[in-house]
Amino acid sequence: MATFVLVPGAWHGGWCWKKVTALLRAADHEVFAPTLTGLGERSHLAGPNVDLSTHVRDVASLLVYEDLERVILVGHSYAGMVITGVAERAPERLGHLVYLDAFVPGDGQAQVDITAPEREQRAAMEERVRAEGAGWSLPSLRPGPWEPFLREQWRITDEADLRWVLARLDPHPYATMTEPVRCANPAAAALPRTYIRCALLPHPHFDRFGAAAKEAGSGWRYREVVSGHDAMVTAPRELAVLLLELV
Repeated sequence: MATFVLVPGAWHGGWCWKKVTALLRAADHEVFAPTLTGLGERSHLAGPNVDLSTHVRDVASLLVYEDLERVILVGHSYAGMVITGVAERAPERLGHLVYLDAFVPGDGQAQVDITAPEREQRAAMEERVRAEGAGWSLPSLRPGPWEPFLREQWRITDEADLRWVLARLDPHPYATMTEPVRCANPAAAALPRTYIRCALLPHPHFDRFGAAAKEAGSGWRYREVVSGHDAMVTAPRELAVLLLELV
């Protein structure tokens, strides 16, 4: 029996893994899908004090208090930042890192260094946080309503799935995106890693991370799932098959 810990990306909670969790448990594996502080059922804890270190502690504490070892730790999108931090903090409890259409930071990088490297981009994001997020939260990935973005960009086209996701997305604590990750632990660097690319989403950063994972000698495995960005919602069976390869 393997142990999976599935970490949601920005604006999401552990709820987004519901379909995949059921499939992995049906295959007799242990599965945890924590919700990070300030999101989902923990949205009442949101505030300006919630940063990346908070989210790293959320997951690292789960590993300790549930006595988990040889964990297959999966991070979606923003949670690539989180699982990188967890690996630095508790590599002895991990067996494999999986980046699902996720950011793969270098030492000293914050998410905004990757997604908004230009001063003008960063300023526009910070203005949205100030004007729409009370100075500490990012309400959505792009200005405007979520629905057309989820349909057209993330390819959530099933009406039931779309309504389910729309009802559960929360503003994301912005300090989690501005705090850098430190990568200095050799034990963390030695962990096996897989990059899973959601092939229906054109995205320069995820394309770059995927290409790096495919390079010979990179030390990574590379896989693809034919889905939009939220593969755990729109292609759960295909994603579960890829995760079960690691067992």
